[in-house]
This record gives sequence, structure tokens and C-alpha cells, in this order.
Amino acid sequence: MTIFIPEPHLLSSPRGRDWPFPPGACVAARAGDPPARTDVVIVGAGLAGLAVASALWHVGVRDVVLLDRDGRPAGRFFDRVDVLGQRVMRSPYEHHPGLEAYRDCELLDFVRLHWSLLTPVERREVRMAQASHRSVVPVDAFEAFCRHVATIHHVYDRTWQAEVRAVRPDAGGIVVGTDRSAVAARFAVLCLGEERLAAPRRWWRGPRRPHGVCYWDEPLPNAGGPLVVVGAGLSAAHLISNGLAANRPVHWVVRGSERYQCADVNSKFFRAEGRARFDGVPWADRMAHMQRERRASVMYEFRPLLTEAEADGRLTVYRGRAVTGVTGKPGGGPATVVLDGGTRVEGDQVVLALGTAVSTGVEVLPAALVAAREGWPDLDERTLNYRNAPEVFAVGAAAGMVLGPAARNIDGHRVATARVATTIAARLAGRPDPVLDRAGAEVSLV
Repeated sequence: MTIFIPEPHLLSSPRGRDWPFPPGACVAARAGDPPARTDVVIVGAGLAGLAVASALWHVGVRDVVLLDRDGRPAGRFFDRVDVLGQRVMRSPYEHHPGLEAYRDCELLDFVRLHWSLLTPVERREVRMAQASHRSVVPVDAFEAFCRHVATIHHVYDRTWQAEVRAVRPDAGGIVVGTDRSAVAARFAVLCLGEERLAAPRRWWRGPRRPHGVCYWDEPLPNAGGPLVVVGAGLSAAHLISNGLAANRPVHWVVRGSERYQCADVNSKFFRAEGRARFDGVPWADRMAHMQRERRASVMYEFRPLLTEAEADGRLTVYRGRAVTGVTGKPGGGPATVVLDGGTRVEGDQVVLALGTAVSTGVEVLPAALVAAREGWPDLDERTLNYRNAPEVFAVGAAAGMVLGPAARNIDGHRVATARVATTIAARLAGRPDPVLDRAGAEVSLV
């Protein structure tokens, strides 16, 4: 079998270009406290929250409040991207926060409208997308498109900066308590995303992280000495690439083995037939799918770069090695990763890129309402509301055991959003819950 390996130059696109925005565009949250009452509260204004707010606007639900701890739609996502120095998206052009069922300007349309801003490599990728081939999307263009979507759907006007502390059912609705005030609503949609995985406490002594050790989403101090990266996913690959570009010796600790693939999950799960593997399937079979598919992987574009660096000695890879400890010196000096067998790997910085964990909703909902099973919330399979809290819905990675591993991807957000927005609109209008197909579109019974 022949495998096509894309060239590493696809990983580079400009950042910070002056993309034009719609008139009146504003990227700041509303000042002051949010309204005391509303129809729908969206907790989290990341890519999932942006998709939900846009979809609700299209189905006529305009009384919406978004509560976000940063107060910037998709702001935290792009902060993480910039910490890693990431220049291109892993998702292709067809995966974006725009809505499938409504003919808004889609990401590919948006980029073509701004053709003059694109590099020759980016233009070739657009042509690849038009021909229905896999393509690489510039982060720069994707961020501009997200601002465009947020502006035309009035998302900025509905976003307040607040940290949500609790979501509680109350008299046929819910009350969302924040660090500033409380908001009463008919429905809430939790778009909590994923949090970084912390290192096992057994890796170091004492409650504090050793000096010289940080996580993948934290800025690295400027240094020119050896860099140690622990992890096997895309974040690890970006950290390694950045280290190599800065002429630093890099040590890569891969506790299993490298896995290269285009998307973060197998493309079959982006299609209806892939999601059907989770419809009415026994729990054990779903868990087997998730354990097999939710493994760390790296974009194919990195493979030639990392292979060449290992061959010429700039990159040292420790494969299949368990980490038994991480140490550092309080007064400075090298940090050390200790591997099984006693091997010690030293660097000026050790960066832990251990992946992310699903936010199930237990952060804000009582555990009895989340009813988590093996780390997954108990959601209604048709509507994605919590079975024990019908007024509360989940969009994002938390819907994985209903929609499959693509639930954490932007395309999975769109499928979940279609189900949730259509259901909320029907319930607000006093209609029965709609009948939805596997793509989340309403099925006409006439």
C-alpha cells in the first residue's frame, strides 16, 4: 500500500494578517452583569459555544446569554494555538463553526473572498479543498472566519465574562450561578470543552510541580538548552518542531509509539455511517471504539521533519518508555525525566503534553444529575440533554458516547448543535421534540 506523506512546508502560514471584518465588528464581551433572566444560557464561548449561539439565532431563538471565563468567543482556543506556535488547523475546510443546514458564508467561501491575502501554498490548498481533497487551513484565516461568524450572528452582543460556579434545575428551568451574579433561564447548554491532563502525582514529590517543568498550554521561557517533551500528540509535535527551529537539542519521550494520521479521529466517524456505530450499540462496544480511536496522533506533515531530525541527531526519541519520575532543582539548573530502567533525560525545560480530559459537566452540575459512567455523562441519545436534567444539554467532547469520537471535533460540534438548537426551539414553542436524522437535521413527517 502506498501512503502519501504531505510536505512539512504546509505547516507554515502567516499569523496576524489584517483580515477585514464586517462593519461594527467587536471582539470584546459585554460590560457589566448579564441579564437576570433569559431563554438560553450557553456556558462556554469556545468553538462549540459559537456554533450553538449561531444555530439558535437561525432557528429564531434570540434571547441567549453566553457566559465565558475569558469573555472572548473562541479566545481560549486561539490562546492555546498561539502558545504552541501553531500556524495551520488540523481540521479541513469543511469543518468549521458555520452551520450545515443554513447557507451562511462557509469557511471555504470566506477564504476565497480574501484570495489576495493568501500565499501560493495556501491558494493551492484551497484548490485541493474545492476538488474535495484533504486540505490544510491557515489558523489565521480560521480565526478571522470565527470572528465573522460571531459578528453576523450577534454573538459578541450576547457574551459576558463570568466564571460559572453552578448550574441547578429550578421550577421548570435552571439557575446559573457565577462569580458575579445568577442568571435564570429555561435551558442551559454546556460547552465546556476539554481540560489538560495533569501529570500523575507519583511523578514528583510534594504538592508543587518541580522547577523547570511546565504543561503544553503554558508559555515556555526563552532558553537555548535542551528541551524534553513528554507526549505523543499534536501539541507535542508542535513543541518539538519549535525546539528544532530554535536549534535546541530535543528529547521526545513517547510512552507508546508515534501515530500519524490526517485528522484527530478516523474520518469514517465524521460520516453518518460512522456515527451509526454508536446508535443503540451496547456500552462495552462504544467504549472499545473510544479507547481505540481516542489515541494521541500527529499530523502527517510532521513525519518527514521529525524523521530527518532523528536521523541527524537533533532529536532523540525514547519509545515505549514509562515515566517513573520528574525532578527539578529549586535554584535552577536542569529538570530531569526518569524513565523505567533508570534512564534519566535532562533538559533546561521539561514540557508535559499529556493530552486532555473530557469535561463531563460535573464541574457545575451535581454529580447525581451528570450520572457519569466510566467518565462519560448520561445523555439522551436523540437530544443530548442530560437524562436527569432535561433542561441542560451538552455539546462537545462530552457527547462522545452518543456521537462517537468526532464529537470533540468541530464537525462533531455541528452535528450536536443541530440536535440541541432544534430541540430547544421546539420546546420553547411548546412543540414536541423533533425527530432528527443521524446528521442532526429535522425529519419532516408530512
